[in-house]
Amino acid sequence: MSLTHTEVTHSGAQLEPCGQADHADCGIRDVLDRVGDKWSVLVIVELANGPRRFRQLQHAIDGISQRMLTLTVRRLERDGLVLRTVYATVPAQVDYRLTRIGASLTHLVKALADWSLEHRAAIASAREAYDGEHPGNEIR
Repeated sequence: MSLTHTEVTHSGAQLEPCGQADHADCGIRDVLDRVGDKWSVLVIVELANGPRRFRQLQHAIDGISQRMLTLTVRRLERDGLVLRTVYATVPAQVDYRLTRIGASLTHLVKALADWSLEHRAAIASAREAYDGEHPGNEIR
């Protein structure tokens, strides 16, 4: 059973339009640039468990390159979500931890992860049905 557009838009939270002429910037686009990419989310998930050094993050996040991890933590630091601490040792040691504002994201990331797990099978079925109806047009 599928819901109609009216049923979806009238059930639950009301969302403000975004990107329309009368509401050009609802503020979410800038935030999604940061927390909407997979690497930022994975760094936040890892740092939710406590401070980590660079190599610990790199080993914990499968598939992330050194360059991408560097860019990701710099962007998160710039946005005030991650604190980078350099210790005066030889060689210098650096660790990363969530700031208060970064930590406030963890419950949202957990909710998204829980939602993903709950709906993973339905999404896989929908993709399979779509791909069956549109052979050669698989979207990845």
